[in-house]
Order: sequence, then C-alpha cells, then structure tokens
Amino acid sequence: MPNYRTFFTGHAVSVTGTWMQRVAQDWLVLELSDSAFAVGIATALQALPTLFLGVWGGVLVDRLDRRRTIMWTQAVSAVLATVLATLTLTGTVELWMVFALALGLGLVTVLDVPARQAFITEMVGPEDYVNAQSLNSTIHNLGRLLGPAMAGLLIALAGSGMAFAVNAASFIGVLASLWRIDASLLHRAKPVPRRPGQARESLRYVWDRPDLRACMLLVAVVALFGQNFRVVLPLFARDVLDGGAATYGWLTSAMGAGAVIGALAIAGRERISSWSLLLWASAFSLVSMLLAGAPGLLAALALLVGLGITNISFNTLARVLLQLSVDASMQGRVIALHATVFLGSTPIGAPLLGWVCEEFGARAGLLLSGLAPAVAAVALLPTLRRLRRRAGSAARPTPVVDPAERATPT
Repeated sequence: MPNYRTFFTGHAVSVTGTWMQRVAQDWLVLELSDSAFAVGIATALQALPTLFLGVWGGVLVDRLDRRRTIMWTQAVSAVLATVLATLTLTGTVELWMVFALALGLGLVTVLDVPARQAFITEMVGPEDYVNAQSLNSTIHNLGRLLGPAMAGLLIALAGSGMAFAVNAASFIGVLASLWRIDASLLHRAKPVPRRPGQARESLRYVWDRPDLRACMLLVAVVALFGQNFRVVLPLFARDVLDGGAATYGWLTSAMGAGAVIGALAIAGRERISSWSLLLWASAFSLVSMLLAGAPGLLAALALLVGLGITNISFNTLARVLLQLSVDASMQGRVIALHATVFLGSTPIGAPLLGWVCEEFGARAGLLLSGLAPAVAAVALLPTLRRLRRRAGSAARPTPVVDPAERATPT
C-alpha cells in the first residue's frame, strides 16, 4: 500500500498542528470572552455548515476526483490558519474574527471530511479497510496526544498565535504527500453521474437499513451530548481542577493517549456489527459519568484515557461499518451523512453543553454527556438484539461485517 503509506506520513505531520490549533482556539475564545457559551458558539460555527450542507458535500465527493478535492481543502485550511495566526500575533484579533474563521473552516470541512474518509477506499482494498481506518485513527489521536500538550506549553510561553502559526506550516506535509501519490495505483470508483434527488437517495438508503439506521442514531446521540469535549474540558480544567491552558492540554493529551490505545486494539478486529457499537456506546457512557465525579487531576487523567479508548473505538467501528456495508457508488454520500450527524450535531450540542456548564458546572456537563448515550443504548437494545439473533442464525458468515447486517430488511 505505497499510496497509503505516503498519505499516512503527510497526515501525521498535519494532524498534530490541527490539534494544536483546536486547543489554542478554544483557549483564545475563553480568554477573549470568559464564557463557556462563547466556546460552544465557536465550536458550533465550525460544524454548522456540515449540518446544512454535509449531504450535498457527499454528493460532490461522489462526483469529483477525491485526491484533488483534498488538496484544495487542505490548501484553504492552511490559508485560514495563517490569517488567524497573523491576527493573534499582531494583537488585532477580536472574538467575531475567530467566529468568522471558524465558520470558514467549517465550510471547508463539508468537502474535506467525506473526501478524506472515502479516499481511504481508493488507496486500499476492502480487506484492509479496518486496518487502514484504525491506523488513520491512531495517527489522528497521536496528534491529539502530542498537539494539545505542545499547544499548552506554547500558549504559556508565546501565546495562542504561535500555535496557529505552527498549524499553518504543518499543512505543507499533507499537501506534499498528496502531490507524491501515484494516481495510477488508486482504486477509483466510477464517478456518479449528475442527476436529481441524489441527496434524498442517501437518506432513503440509510433509513431502509435497520443496522445503518441504528448506527446513525447512536452516532447522533453520542456526538450531540457526549463528544463536545472542547466545550467542557476547558471549564473542567479551569473551574474544577484550578488549572490553566497547560492543564487543559494535559487533559486532552490523556484522552489522546487512550484513543491511540483504542485504535491499535480495534485494528485487530475481524468482525464488526452494530451490536458492538452498542457495547462501546455503553462503555463510553459509563466512563463519562465516572469522570463527572473525578476527585482530582490524577483521577481525571486516568478516566480520560478510558474515555479516549471508548470514544475512538465507537467512532472507528461506526465509520468502518458504514464503509463496508454500502455500495461503492453511495460511499461519499453515506460518509457525508455520517459527518452531518457526527459534526452537524455540534451547533446544537456545543452551545447546549456550554449553557449547562455555565449554569450547573462542568461536572453537570460531563454527567449529561454520559446519561444521554445510555438512554439511546437502552432504546436501541430490542432492535439490535433482533439483528444479533439474525446474525447468529445466518449460514453465510463474512470476515468483517455480520451477514444479517448486510441484508436488506423485508
């Protein structure tokens, strides 16, 4: 898989800078506003375009050259990071500017996320999807491990602007790797011809499949209530642990360490089903509620490692299940629908969680993050039990996805 190795190397450089920017942006908004609600708004603005345009972004990804699309989205992201770095380093940055640039990055994400996820299927064969996704998650979370810690130190020493500048420079790596990829070795799907109703077609496709429907619902609830870490963790670091930017960086890095462990463990999986998503969602819920009662920094760090393991396991399995369970002609649109649910929930969940944290404290926000997925898991239990029984009685097992979950419902 020479193309995947090339892409993997460039992505590894860029993702650390991306996590540095995320931590620095959250801390900058908190400094400018002293408001958890404002942090939630900034996070929401970055996800808002995906909520409204995500499915249509998937339609475009199914029509366009995915490698060239990623090159354009990464180049525009580099420009946005450079602008934010310049404004911050010159002392001219204002809250509305951060909001505007967050919205701009959100517009880029509409195409970038489904294009990057679908591009993996062009670089490797179906038998390697699980490993490729797990390695991708590993490098993403190594960035989550290193980037926040580096950002915390850099912010303390030189301010948020330097973290933005490092992120802008990191895009050189991923752009160089995309340029070096041998296009002749890619397993390109035939571009989907343009026709009316392609966005609605993806919605009907997912709705008619109980396994995909359950997967999307779990992703929606976990994303809406449970994964707005960028809202609750800065408040948890400052108000509960009496720390600063460095403490926030340690918390995020601990979660990244757990995510690396989880991604490496998931890489060895041979079977994936929506039942496994239910189990990981339940584990995520439990750890979130335990974190809400963490008595101090050491306990919080240990629980955040566990939260990282459960979070990345759930997210990776959901993405792989969707990639392996849908027709190649639908991949871009279904992955974009996942991104719409996963990222598009943030404009609702981030301000909501920010309000809960402001009114009742960061511990209450974490408690809500755990309770909501638990309720969803209980609600989906009967449906997933039926799917599991059908999988157990099926006579045609496959090495990756349960055969009952590939079947079209009657």
